[in-house]
Amino acid sequence: MTSLHHPAPDAGLLSPGQAGSPAAEATGDAAFLAALLEAEAALTRAQASLGLVPAEAAAAVAEAAARPGGFDPVDLARRAASGGNPVIPLVADLTAAVGPELGPYVHRGATSQDIMDTAAMLVAARTVDLVLADLDRTEGALARLAASHRDTPMPGRTLSQHAVPTTFGLKAAGWRSLVLDARDRLRAVRAALPVQLGGAAGTLAAFAAYGAEDPRELVAAYARELDLAEPLLPWHTLRTPVADLAGALALTTGALGKIAADVLTLARTEIAELAEPSGGGSSAMPHKANPVRSTLIASAARRAPQLAATLFGSLVAEDERPAGAWHAEWEPLRDLLRLAGSAAHQAAGLAGGLRVDAAAMRAHLGVTHGLIVSERLSIELAPVLGRSRAKGLLTEAARRAYAEGLPLLDVLAAEPELRDLDLTSATDPADYTGSAAALTDRALERR
Repeated sequence: MTSLHHPAPDAGLLSPGQAGSPAAEATGDAAFLAALLEAEAALTRAQASLGLVPAEAAAAVAEAAARPGGFDPVDLARRAASGGNPVIPLVADLTAAVGPELGPYVHRGATSQDIMDTAAMLVAARTVDLVLADLDRTEGALARLAASHRDTPMPGRTLSQHAVPTTFGLKAAGWRSLVLDARDRLRAVRAALPVQLGGAAGTLAAFAAYGAEDPRELVAAYARELDLAEPLLPWHTLRTPVADLAGALALTTGALGKIAADVLTLARTEIAELAEPSGGGSSAMPHKANPVRSTLIASAARRAPQLAATLFGSLVAEDERPAGAWHAEWEPLRDLLRLAGSAAHQAAGLAGGLRVDAAAMRAHLGVTHGLIVSERLSIELAPVLGRSRAKGLLTEAARRAYAEGLPLLDVLAAEPELRDLDLTSATDPADYTGSAAALTDRALERR
């Protein structure tokens, strides 16, 4: 049995949305350790490619780094406290693994932040790739929903009340538009994720001292080794890459959160216009089928903005390398990557199996006894009765329809001033969806 004195690794007990997700694995301690080792090995390879270190050193570092199981994350974490980051003990262990002859070429000229930032960008790139794949699945499913329900009428709701009719196709098209917005921003951020290489104070001085004629060539070679972008400048205190990543991830979880919020509302027992592909059970109530996917997405969307705020706060980084600002990024960045990844993974499953009850949507158009089209009636009756009289008559008709449980059409038909008018079409909610179909078609043209 695991004791409190020797805890097991974080298994996701308090984060069911992330537990077992691809993003959780891609951002775990093992993934970060592998990325740190990869960053070190790539640096030595880049130096070897420019003749700055022996090829044997690059091979030896690469061989040692390819065995992350030989490094103990728990031990590294404990030893990291003395220096403030895990790169310091890792470099000591990696140097020992390479051996006394070639060990001095490990981490040559670099500072801890070079490796830590580069590893973070590697982890971010791989996690964002997973998110993008799930966003592609989500938008494809939403496109199919929007097309198949292009003309399915339903109540439009504003400030929680019925407003005017809309279509579920337009709602799904709007969801898809948000997903595409998130995808486009993540793609741009992913393409720009850079390596970090500046040395102790961002001047590349040590690399020149070690024989590089133009250390900027080493930065370019390093970027090529890791398939990351080459930065214009070392960005130890120029945290645009992290801030851009934070913004795109927060927008992604927020976009997916909007979908979840709508599904949670429309899946309520008394509405039941939507249902998740499979419901979650209750510990006490056997009849329940809870909208768990939407719940987990909504949970992620509520947490993401605060994590992004911490990362934006780290833009205020003093000097050439900061104390605290850089360190404050590690955990929120990992959490934000995990939240976006888990939300996207849940959203793909949600969109792919969402159940739509078109009959319930159509039935709910009649809940207000026809008042959902009062806007249209006001517009059409104003030229006949005058604007003031039309408003007064409709206000009184609405009161009677509610009080007596009568269809608005019947109340209006009894008005002497309207007896010669046929208002049947004007009071049909399905006939007042405006340009919803055309807007849906236009939205679906976006790729």
